[in-house]
Amino acid sequence: MDWVPTLGDGSGPVYEGIVGALAADIASGRLHRGDRLPTHRALAKALGVDLTTVTRAYNEARRRGLTEARVGQGTFVAESRVRAPRAAGAGIDFDLSMNLPPEPIEADLEGRVSRGLAALRRDYGISDFLSYQHAGGSDADRGVAADWLRRRVRTAEAHRLVVSPGTQTALMALLLATTKPGDAALTDRLTYPGFKAATAALGVKLIGVEADVEGMIPAALDEAARRQSPKAVYLVPTIHNPTTATMGAARREQIAAVIRRRNLLLFEDDAYGSLDPKVQPIATLIPERSYLAASLSKCIAPGLRVSFVLTPDRTAASTIANALRTVSQMPVPLTVALTLRWLKDGSADAIIAAITAEAAARQKLAAKALSGHTYAAHPKGHHVWLALPPEWTRAEFAAHVQRQGLAVVTSDSFSVDSNPQHAIRVALGAARSRSDLVGALDVLTVALKSPLLSSRII
Repeated sequence: MDWVPTLGDGSGPVYEGIVGALAADIASGRLHRGDRLPTHRALAKALGVDLTTVTRAYNEARRRGLTEARVGQGTFVAESRVRAPRAAGAGIDFDLSMNLPPEPIEADLEGRVSRGLAALRRDYGISDFLSYQHAGGSDADRGVAADWLRRRVRTAEAHRLVVSPGTQTALMALLLATTKPGDAALTDRLTYPGFKAATAALGVKLIGVEADVEGMIPAALDEAARRQSPKAVYLVPTIHNPTTATMGAARREQIAAVIRRRNLLLFEDDAYGSLDPKVQPIATLIPERSYLAASLSKCIAPGLRVSFVLTPDRTAASTIANALRTVSQMPVPLTVALTLRWLKDGSADAIIAAITAEAAARQKLAAKALSGHTYAAHPKGHHVWLALPPEWTRAEFAAHVQRQGLAVVTSDSFSVDSNPQHAIRVALGAARSRSDLVGALDVLTVALKSPLLSSRII
């Protein structure tokens, strides 16, 4: 109730200055989710402005998702940005099928985008970002990316980096550059559907390898490599999608040893690595045969379409950049420039910290709701891997909760073979708010607790 915004230099409408100060104070931690704001009249008096100016500011703040009004109580800092629902089937209230990062109010993504684009326009103009650029990023781009990535990947060097428009595009480029139709690639028996689609499109045979609670089993990898003579192995060793498994240091060393001994290439998908930054990628152990794709989709926002691919050497980087040119011509210059600005000025770290904190809070909500059920999770991850009761088939369970307004994904979408685990992935980050997540988990747990009764509901 005591909050009074610090307005800027007076340029622009006063109401926009109030909204901007509100967003900045949320991002800095001066204001927190759930804080009650002054009444319209009290803030107008404190600022010496008319009541309509404050009313307009509060309306605009609510439109941007910064605040929420509670009848009879007042105006409060919102829990999270109001994320527009993805296009989903009719009757879907909670779409937890897409593994999105949450968008907590503290990340101030919308505000940072607006301010970042304004700064780019001021410093460089926009027209430079609307023309063709280097397929794999300029020298300056790769230098900034290498400096940021080196905090986790000690072997990162600018001349070995390629800037890609997302990891899915990078995977297509890697396969184009290093394999041919008929080659084999190894992966976990449950793996990222995007890699399944890429190998299928390019005629590469995908072979599943057994895993345990830590991920791929080294002995199973060794045996599969001996029998199948594959070209590469694709791994998500940190917060695996969908099982959430994260390899320990010893397991990573064992996997690296097999890859080196069997003369394989490693395609390491580091989509979730920034959420658990103390874990070193496998690529640091075998940089001479590794392609590490460090994506920002899961730790900042998928719409940026920015991923950094660390290759074995300068020649490999040039080859992948040429393959990227074939697939997509180039990354989007404007979003690359915005992202690199965030890497340099600390905004990226602040966004990741806010998203990681929100992910941890949502995992606690899931742990409470799913107590007594069998599931796997990572404390900072965006999803849980939930075992289903044997009374249900996977298709029946997914169809049942969908009729209750909840969308989830079954293990069939991730399976490399015809015998997937009896489980579903629940994407906690996709919920628009914690309250929406609680509602979705209620639907889920009701179905889990009464499977025999639920299975007869039409």
